[in-house]
Amino acid sequence: MDLVAEIRQLVEQNLSEDKFLVDVVIAGKKTPKRVLVFIDGDSGVTIEDCADLSRILSKEFDERNYFGDENYLLEVSTPGLDHPLKLKRQYYKNAGRTLKVVTKDATLQGRLQVATDDKIVLVQEKGSGKKKEIREIEIPFSEIDKAFVLVSFK
Repeated sequence: MDLVAEIRQLVEQNLSEDKFLVDVVIAGKKTPKRVLVFIDGDSGVTIEDCADLSRILSKEFDERNYFGDENYLLEVSTPGLDHPLKLKRQYYKNAGRTLKVVTKDATLQGRLQVATDDKIVLVQEKGSGKKKEIREIEIPFSEIDKAFVLVSFK
């Protein structure tokens, strides 16, 4: 098993049921290597959740001698808005929020109405008043290249 897979397994063993692993990335050719662990939760993630997991992982990394005598930087955080949604569970969590979805054929934007096991439904509103047009767009997960949550400051 490679190191990223081992770290993924270690993270998953130490998360509560309402939290989930999004990604593990080991970055850097030189030392210190950066180990980035991105977690999320059905009801969000607190800084304490990240700190607790970071302490557990740091201890395990040292006990298992993952990096030998090399230094490493461990960062445990949520993916943030600049990271695309990767898991269906993230789509479920973000129902009601505005998404930018990039498919093979188009880039679409709309409110995520629902996510099922095989697709998402975006709602787009155009115009206002009597000329307001509401359109639902079904997008199978197989057609999604990337999707981002958009934040409005209105």
